[in-house]
Amino acid sequence: MQNIPVDVRRLGALMCVVPPEPRVNQETGEVRKDRDGNVIYVVGISVRQRDNRRADVIEVAVPSEPHGIAEGMRVNVVDLVAVAWEIEGRKGTSFRASEITPQGAPATTGAVPAGRAKSSGGEA
Repeated sequence: MQNIPVDVRRLGALMCVVPPEPRVNQETGEVRKDRDGNVIYVVGISVRQRDNRRADVIEVAVPSEPHGIAEGMRVNVVDLVAVAWEIEGRKGTSFRASEITPQGAPATTGAVPAGRAKSSGGEA
């Protein structure tokens, strides 16, 4: 699978619509972790295209708990990448980022690169 960098500057408003929660394996109930043992969190982000009223919701995985993020907040998404996947005849696109911060807050230093947020099994 290839990581495709996403230029978030070309997107419109980014807003949290589903607060952060640990990613859970639906079959086993086990909390997913990345290759380094970090718990993977997912956040539902509404993305409104510039100059358009259309909005989409994407689920973004990050390698640590995003602090200070709540439903309805505008957010910054750092190092966003898209990954096309195909498993057992199903296809889709998953999204990962190194971190998600409240809009106006600086990105923390030492963020895990987005490519390292992939889970050790299944889709990210």
